[in-house]
Formats: sequence, C-alpha cells, structure tokens
Amino acid sequence: MVNLTAPIFTDAEAARRHLEAQVWPNGPVCPHCGNADGERITALKGKSHRPGLYQCMECREQFTVTVGSAFERSKIPLNKWLLATYLLNASKKGYSAHQLHRTLGVTYKTAWFMFHRIREAMKDDVATSGPLGGEGKIVEADETYHGKKETVTKRTKRGKPSHSSKRSIVALVERGGRVRSFHVETATKDTVREILVTNASRASKLHTDESNLYMAVGKEFAGHETVTHSADEYVRGDVHTNTIEGFFSIFKRGMRGVYQHCSEKHLHRYLVEFDHRYNHRVKLGFDDAMRADKALAGIKGRRLYYRRPDEAANA
Repeated sequence: MVNLTAPIFTDAEAARRHLEAQVWPNGPVCPHCGNADGERITALKGKSHRPGLYQCMECREQFTVTVGSAFERSKIPLNKWLLATYLLNASKKGYSAHQLHRTLGVTYKTAWFMFHRIREAMKDDVATSGPLGGEGKIVEADETYHGKKETVTKRTKRGKPSHSSKRSIVALVERGGRVRSFHVETATKDTVREILVTNASRASKLHTDESNLYMAVGKEFAGHETVTHSADEYVRGDVHTNTIEGFFSIFKRGMRGVYQHCSEKHLHRYLVEFDHRYNHRVKLGFDDAMRADKALAGIKGRRLYYRRPDEAANA
C-alpha cells in the first residue's frame, strides 16, 4: 500500500529524484549522445541552474531526466506526473481522465494527454522481452470484438452491428505469464497467423476455441488443442481458453465502466494499458508501486505528440 501523501507525490524535487532512480538506475545517461560515463557528466548546481540539470562533457549538451522522454517539455510538476502514473497503475480497471483532472486540479485536456503519455511509456519492448511461451508452456489465443467501427458496414438480422462492423482485438496469453493484445482491422487467418508467429514461440502448445482462424497456424506449433464452445465445452483436462477470456473480461469491464467511450484510433493505447497491468500483476511478484515504477522506467525515448488533444473523440 502506497501513501498518497508521500513526498514523491507532493514535492517536485523528491519526485525528480525518484524518477531519476527509475530511468537511470546506474547513474545519468546523456539523451543526446548516449554517454553514460559518470566522470564525463556534471551536475549543474549553480543558482542560475534549475534542479536536476546535467551537462555532458562529451557532446557539451545540457539535459534533465525528462529530456527525450514521454514527460519532456511538460509544465506539469513531476510530483503530479508520478501521482497520475501511480493512480493509473493501481486501478485494475483503469482510471478516467475526468477523474484525474478533478484529483490533480488540471484541465480535462491535460489529464487526457497525461494518461496517453503514460500509456506510451507502458508499451512492452518486444525486442527485449522475447516471445510468449516456449517448450512445455501453453499459449492461449482468442479474439474478441469491442465497440462499433466508425462506419457500420453490416448488421445482424436483429439490426445490431455484426462482427465485421465491430472493432477486432486479438490477444495471446502465456498461461501463468504475460499477455499481448492487438487491435486489427479485421481478424482473419492471415492477421491471426502473423500475430501468433511473431509473438509466440512455436515450441509452445497452442490452446484456442474451435474457430477456423487458428486451425492452419495451429499446425506450426508444438501442439494445438481446442475446446468447442458451441457445444458448451469450456474445459477438457488442462485444455481451455479461460485465461485469455478472463483478461478480456477485465478489459471490457474497464472500457465500459470506467472509460465508456474510446475512439478507434486510440484503442491500441488502452490495450497497452491493460496489458501492462496484467503483465505486472501481484501473481508475478509486483505490487502497485513496482508496477508504477516499471511504467516510469519506460518513459525513455517515448515522445508523444498531439497538436489538438481536445479534438479527440471522447477518448
């Protein structure tokens, strides 16, 4: 349990020191040239210099911990950035920008932009985290549909949008491990195969439902087991897709109950948020503070620009 009155949430200087510890665990690194030699980086402490300013002796450039990060050029005090990061990470089903603007005393536009910057920092670095699953492990795959596309092209007999007119989401989860979810234009055999072979080890056993989307690609994995939901079969021994369906349940509860409205162009950012919380959950050894610190460490090199965030469609 984190104390919300702790100095890092109330004092900008304490927040800066905490942020430096997350972004630079081994000491300052110049964002301009990459120099990490502590003897070639000087902390500028004169009265004319703002706190946390450093100068690199290699490229002669000055920098702070926020340069080249998701927090760069923000006039919002760092303690408010840290509090926003903690609140988003500690809330299982999300935290709305409207609630943040009331909590921090900033405008709704500012709160909306803050959360999207934090979501950018939450993105999983696939290159370093590696594929899901592996030998002897199980990867569950499934697709779901959430929200109507901007243009409804097809409806069911009852007049509701069909799957082809809804936003498609494909997700993979390593049982007992991490999840990765993707917003795709249309869930087809080709798009599903591309996601699976790119993000999951083929040495894994693949568990899915009976959908034809997975039959061909399933042959490329160490094993492929299915459950037949249409025949009310949901578990057969250790074969099931309950893990990924549980993730979808949390995602949809958050989107409907907390965020309520999300434009399609920003859906992938919300998926990143829910992925991050799931991948740093208590079962994997993370508490709320550790989860927030992982997001803070991810701000490096994650600039995000919006010219007019107020024009975004109720995201």
